[in-house]
Amino acid sequence: MSRAAIIGGGVIGGGWAARFLLNGWDVAVFDPDPQAERKLGEVLANARRALPALYDRALPPEGRLSFHTDMAEAVAGADWVQESVPETLALKHKVLPALRAAMKPGAILGSSTSGFKPSELNTGDTNAVVAHPFNPVYLLPLVELVGGAATCARAAEILRSIGMFPLIVRKEIDAHIADRLLEAVWREALWLVKDGIATTEEIDESIRMAFGIRWAQMGLFETYRIAGGEAGMKHFMAQFGPALSWPWTKLMDVPEFDDELVDLIAGQSDAQSGHRSIRELERLRDDNVVGMIRALRRSGSGAGGVVRAHEAALPDLGERDGLPVTAARQVPVTWTDYNGHMNETHYLEAASLATDRFMQMIGADADYIASGRSFFTVENHIRYLDEIHAGDRLTITTQVLLGEGKKMRLLHRLWRGDGALAATVETMLLHTDLKLRASSLPGPAVAEALSGWATRHAGMAGVQPRPAPATA
Repeated sequence: MSRAAIIGGGVIGGGWAARFLLNGWDVAVFDPDPQAERKLGEVLANARRALPALYDRALPPEGRLSFHTDMAEAVAGADWVQESVPETLALKHKVLPALRAAMKPGAILGSSTSGFKPSELNTGDTNAVVAHPFNPVYLLPLVELVGGAATCARAAEILRSIGMFPLIVRKEIDAHIADRLLEAVWREALWLVKDGIATTEEIDESIRMAFGIRWAQMGLFETYRIAGGEAGMKHFMAQFGPALSWPWTKLMDVPEFDDELVDLIAGQSDAQSGHRSIRELERLRDDNVVGMIRALRRSGSGAGGVVRAHEAALPDLGERDGLPVTAARQVPVTWTDYNGHMNETHYLEAASLATDRFMQMIGADADYIASGRSFFTVENHIRYLDEIHAGDRLTITTQVLLGEGKKMRLLHRLWRGDGALAATVETMLLHTDLKLRASSLPGPAVAEALSGWATRHAGMAGVQPRPAPATA
């Protein structure tokens, strides 16, 4: 079992703990704050609600979480130690050497610093690398890595295994890459508020209603390449490049950060969002981020591609009661309705995912479909037996009731995490020639695999009699 140690359990440290823990790592936390366990518990509750919702397959079983009052005890035996103490260089110079002295040889020592360079962080043979994440760490995949090439390469491999996107910075520089871009936007936004051009809410609207959505899937340069039309980036640069010399921005000028500016911005921010608690805002943010990343999964763009690749590397689901597990996942909030339970539509969606997985198991996978052959669903019968709620673990087993000729008849059983059978979905499919759009016999390998599963499942209990419709 891999083990991580988190030094500093605040917003960032808590996010790191959740990311490792929910990917099956044991996590030890050291934080002298007497409220650290409560605060991290609240972050972890949000992470348990949000991170699994990105995936259509279950993440590994959750690791063990422990809290320690001794820093050396927390890091003993850890494979990865992540320092997330306040952004003070003197404090980091005190903490990092103590961590390295207590760590096992070869373990990664990462610092969450958003601004300091490795040359500033390290004293002696500390050999810490910058591993700068973005909040919420348990959802956003980017981690900026700065440091020795060999250590960064090892760190990147570990980060990919927990669903993150390591970006190795070519040369060390103050604030790395992303924060330098954010600083430019932040500085310009402060001037717009100070000069009375816009309120905090109006600035936020300008981001989330336009370029924020574009950036989420294409970033900056690809977005501007499209803006150049058919002539591409050269045309865009020729058209808008001269604007860089116009007095549009105040990027080289910093507004005085006095009490008046702080009060102005804080007051507007309170008016904008003060009606919600921080935890409510976090959950709203998480739900929105999950929705956008899941949308990006379809095309494999941006963060969606990271999730899709990570999911493909998750272990096989195994069996239950002698039947293959064809789906195992956490039920996302978006699958529930006004009654507080899973909407009927999503029972069928869950079963369709199980059907897709079983098709892959018999060889009717993406390559097979690309060759012009597939199975089409022609009939479904759903029995709703019990409620399923957001956050429940849903496991689906699949039994082959019929597998001969053109026909494939499956019985999906939807099991709730507490062991209750929540629904059954009986699905009839016909093998189809995609070019003729007509039924046809499957390829020999698929037919043989399907027949094998049908023979294996022949002696098992099948469908219970369907109840007669209720009468008034």
